[in-house]
Amino acid sequence: MASIPPDEARPPAAEPHASSQPERTRRGLGPWLLRRLDAFISEPLRRAAPSELARYRVLAGANLLSFLLMSVNLLEFLLAPYPQVTKGPMVVVAVTSLGTLILLRRTASPNLPALFFCLSLSLGFVIGTLLFGDPFVSAHAVLALFPAFTVYLLGPRMGLAISLFLSATLGILRPFLLVHAHPGQVCVPSEMLWPMHLAGVVAVLGVWLLGTLHRTARDEIQQKLEHTLKTLRDSERKLSSLVQNTDDIVCSVDAEGRLLVANDAMRQTFARNFGREPVLGQPLFGQMDLRAAEFWAERFYKVLRGQRLKFEHELSMGGAPIMLETCLGPIPGEHGRPVGVTVFSRDITSRKQAEVRLGEMHRTLVDVSRQAGMAEVATGVLHNVGNTLNSINVSANLVTDGLRKLRVPRLVQTAELISQHAADLPSFLTSDPRGQQLPIYLQALSHRLGEEHEALVKEMHSLNDGVEHLKSIVSMQQKHARPTGAVEAVAVPQLIDEALRLNAASFEQLGILIERDYAQVPSLVLDRHKLMQILINLLSNAQHALKEGQQKDRRLRLRVRPAPDGQHLRIEVEDNGMGINPEHLPRLFSQGFTTKKTGHGFGLHLSALAATELKGRLSGASPGPGQGATFTLELPLASEELHP
Repeated sequence: MASIPPDEARPPAAEPHASSQPERTRRGLGPWLLRRLDAFISEPLRRAAPSELARYRVLAGANLLSFLLMSVNLLEFLLAPYPQVTKGPMVVVAVTSLGTLILLRRTASPNLPALFFCLSLSLGFVIGTLLFGDPFVSAHAVLALFPAFTVYLLGPRMGLAISLFLSATLGILRPFLLVHAHPGQVCVPSEMLWPMHLAGVVAVLGVWLLGTLHRTARDEIQQKLEHTLKTLRDSERKLSSLVQNTDDIVCSVDAEGRLLVANDAMRQTFARNFGREPVLGQPLFGQMDLRAAEFWAERFYKVLRGQRLKFEHELSMGGAPIMLETCLGPIPGEHGRPVGVTVFSRDITSRKQAEVRLGEMHRTLVDVSRQAGMAEVATGVLHNVGNTLNSINVSANLVTDGLRKLRVPRLVQTAELISQHAADLPSFLTSDPRGQQLPIYLQALSHRLGEEHEALVKEMHSLNDGVEHLKSIVSMQQKHARPTGAVEAVAVPQLIDEALRLNAASFEQLGILIERDYAQVPSLVLDRHKLMQILINLLSNAQHALKEGQQKDRRLRLRVRPAPDGQHLRIEVEDNGMGINPEHLPRLFSQGFTTKKTGHGFGLHLSALAATELKGRLSGASPGPGQGATFTLELPLASEELHP
């Protein structure tokens, strides 16, 4: 349909097909006869199932026809000079037919009228055959009606009883009377009389058998039909309940836009929007303005061509706008051609509002996340700076102690002594015992001062390395937006030794034995300070584990070797300290997790992040508490893998 015109531009809507069909059939001859037959049936029987009602109508029609035929025959016999004996059976059948009609009009069960009618017909026929001497009565066509009627109206059992009664009359009693009571009236040879009546018996029983088969087949079909109808009704109730109980708008319209089905939600929405409930069979969109009608007409046209549509649109409901998500689907007709459209609409106003709130929350979360990231960066800076400051502090203390212990006062005293004997210095050096010891003392003092100077220079180098590392940490955190820092070729064993020197004083104080197992490995091209950060954290954790452990021989083993896959370099830091509980291993690198009483849980977490930035992996393992732990850092050997 190209468009849906307003109501005033449409012709009056026709009644739906379901109601117009009875209107057409009501004007034919068949419905007129059915209404006349229903007048002879009681109200309870008229409310029966269609198949049962058909039997009651046949019973009423048969009795009415029998009464009319017998009445016409009686009138003919009254006017003609026939023997009076022939009027008896006709009177019996006419009276019983009229009685059956009266009984059928008043009773709530059809069994008694049907039995009364079948017995009256059978008795009337039996009486008539016994009164007349015609041998061909056994071949009369009316015999086929009796078993058929009895099976149809009373069922196979009662039909068999009446059929056996008729068979006994025709097969035994009737031939016997013809042979003995009317011997002169029989115009059929005696040798054919019994076979002829036996053929009538076979016909009666055969018709009963066929009627029984038909009744059985019909009952089976009826049972299946009733079961199917029951299933369909159950499915219809479930479907109707499903459609009615949903809060979504559900309806269907035909190809002309007339409403076919509507659930309660659709009726309520329509009533709130247009001020009245929708009427089945009436145009659904007739009250819309031209723009809205064109909006729906365009989409209905697409659906009627076989498409399925899903879209969102806004609807004004009581002055307040609501958002609907609508799905349109075709209703397939004959040969698959769409004959209508199903409409499913869901109110998504709350969802849209939630999406808006979610967007606002997302923006807020991004801001909070950025602040949390800055806090995490600051925490990382503080942690790494703290570790480095500990090493710098140790080196500074060692330098201070070394400077304090320098033998400078003795050198000053020696200089003063030489100054006092400057006038007689040769005599003092050769004659005075103190002067004679002075060259030896100066030689020993210079040697000692040289050793102390070398130690102080070494500590100053360590102190300078710590300061440089501290500067690199601050520089990296200031440029944390960059994925990596400056890369350079790094000799891993040499870098490990530098990290050890930063913690050497702590290891010496705790009496920790350091074992080195360095294989010949190539240099790695990576960010030197990130690797140094990881090593310092691992050495610091090992120092803490050895300090808290109960072992007397505290050992720290460092291994450097290629990984089994040949593509990575493996660095292992193994200690025999306090160990790790197995239940703590999965959370070892989680942010904030620590087993230290004074720990903050950032060291291993930041180390794992740094290993990931270096395209490597950091892992930890421990046999259990008191059995030490091993941390393994794997880094790729190929330098190109380290670049972003």
